[in-house]
Formats: sequence, C-alpha cells, structure tokens
Amino acid sequence: MTEAEDLLAELATWVRLETPSTDAGAVNRLMDVAERDLAAVGAMLTRVPGKAGYGDSLIARTPGPEKRREVKPILVAGHLDTVWAHGTLAKMPFRVNGEKAHGPGIFDMKAGSFLAFHAVRAILRDRIATRHPITLLLTPDEEVGSPTSRALIEREAAHSAAVLIPEPAGKGGACVTSRKGIGRFTLRVEGKASHAGTAFLDGASATVELAHQILALHKMVEPDDGITINTAPVWGGTRANVVAAEAGCDIDLRVNSHRDGEMMTARILGLEARVAGCSVIVEGGMNRPPYVESPAIVALYEKARALAGRVGLALPRQHRGGGSDGNFTAAMGIPTLDGLGCPGAGAHAVHEHILWRELAPRAALMAGLLEGLEVG
Repeated sequence: MTEAEDLLAELATWVRLETPSTDAGAVNRLMDVAERDLAAVGAMLTRVPGKAGYGDSLIARTPGPEKRREVKPILVAGHLDTVWAHGTLAKMPFRVNGEKAHGPGIFDMKAGSFLAFHAVRAILRDRIATRHPITLLLTPDEEVGSPTSRALIEREAAHSAAVLIPEPAGKGGACVTSRKGIGRFTLRVEGKASHAGTAFLDGASATVELAHQILALHKMVEPDDGITINTAPVWGGTRANVVAAEAGCDIDLRVNSHRDGEMMTARILGLEARVAGCSVIVEGGMNRPPYVESPAIVALYEKARALAGRVGLALPRQHRGGGSDGNFTAAMGIPTLDGLGCPGAGAHAVHEHILWRELAPRAALMAGLLEGLEVG
C-alpha cells in the first residue's frame, strides 16, 4: 500500500465511528481511540471531562527542546464532532470513488484532526526533535459553536507561541489567514390571537410583524462590506383560521471586523415592533469574533509557506466566511493559521468528500510545520 492508502485505511476507522456533537458517548468513543494510541507512544495526556451534555476533550503534550525549556508550545486544535446524526453511515457510507473518499464528517473535519493526531503520534514514536513543544487539543463541540470547549481552547492558546487549525484546506490547498465573525440571535414576536374570520381586527398578527422584521434585517445586509444576515429557520402561528399570537426566527450574522460586529449586534438587539399590539424580543450576540489577518499572522503564514515548499506543496492563502475555533485564538492576538487539513468539498452536505491522495502530502505538511516551525 502507498502512504496515502495507509493513511486512508486508518482514517476510515475514524469516519466509521459516528460522532454527532450532541451525543457525548459517541464522541468519547473516538476520543478513547485517540487517547489510547497517543498513550502508547508516551504522550503526556490530560482528559478533560465533558459538561452540559457534550463529550470530553483531550490534551496531548510532547516534550520541548532539551536546551530550551522556556519555549512556548505550538498548539494544534481540532475537533472530533460532526454535524451528522446517528444512522447517516447507513445511507452515506464510507466509500472510495476514484480520487474521492466519501463519508460523514470526513472533510469537516476528521481528516484534518486525524492528520494532526498522526503527526503528533509520529513525533513521539520516533522521538523527533521539534523547535517547540507541541500541544494537541481535540474537542467535542465545534460544530455547535464550541460552547464547552472555548474556554479550554483559549486557555491553551494563551500560553502558546502560535495556533494551527486543521480545518479543511481550500481550493488549491489554500490555508486560511482570516475568517468572518459570526453572530447568532433568536428573534421572537408576541402578538394577540383572535379568530381570523369573526374577530380579525381584534388580533395582532405575530407573523405579519415577523415579516416586517425579516425585511428590515435583509435591508441591513452590506455584501461589499462583508456584512450578511440570514434568517432561518422561521416559525409562527398555529392554524390558518387563527391570527398568530407568536412567531420567530433564528438569525445568522457574518462580519469582517470587530467594529461591524459591535455595530450590527446593537442594531439587531435594538429591533422594535412595527405592528400595533405586537412586541419583539431579540436575544443573542457574537458567537465567534472575527479572525482578522494581522502582521503576526502573515509572518506565520510566510514561515509555513516556506516549510510547505520543502515538502513540494504550494500553500496559497484565503479569507473564509465560515467560522472555526481559530476565530477565538486569533482574536486573542495569538498568531493563528487555519485550513491545514485535507482538500475536498461538500462540508455538511451529502457529497462530502476528501481528495484522498492528498493525505500523504498534507501529512508531510503537518509534520513539517510541527517539527520545523519556529515562532518568536
């Protein structure tokens, strides 16, 4: 077997363990596999118990350079949870179709987390000297906004020289040096119910009010400035012959800058009712701060690009609209490089896949970064 085939064979065992974010036991079964294999090569391990119904997190550390004990570690942070519910494998099984390997969560982002795990395991097994100690952090809840792991990610990042995020690579193998910030809100409308035929004017329609609010939100969109708003799902009313007493929607906000995040949060939270007899309640805020490209991030990227060249890879960079745990660490001022996983397509979609022959060069890239990157 080729190296890529060997890597794919082991990755397949990860993909065949379904790990929906909301099933702590399922995520922990894969966390057990990673913990067992890292323990076998002498990793310094800390298992952090899950909370609020989510799975555990795992921290694996390698020794630092013998003569430089004060050197800060490189943190590589990946997640094991996916958006896919139990039973998805039955209709969307792991399979190889030519250059593509399919399966739930293989692209986002079991392949990337596996590559990080594989590199750290090899460093420990082969006693490879690295310029920085390495901290591998595997978490259980990124796909739902990292509600229980964010504090752990930020704690580890605060003591690190740089952060690497093995989210999927972009087109042409591009890594990520900036991402939009994400706000999440819930808008609820309280109206007054009445009979739609005999007492129509006695009611106050929550669905009409919601329609006004959705149109007002749509008018706030400024694509040229990177400000987008999506309202979904939408709900309201009970029956066609009852004026709706309640309605609502969830709101997804994306922004490029902290300033825009603050401005748009204030505007969304400040929405007011337009239909007499209705009231509007909005709750929420920024879930992930913007990941803004800084001089330190560009410097980290240039070092990574040089190391990529040594293993025969080009490493273009891109801005990405979706968020990741890199948003948290970049906002702390820690140099963060994202999108270091495997190329492919179809995140969160039925055609999700990786270009499996890229596993070998991407493994070489990850190993090269963890072994050779020097920051500070």
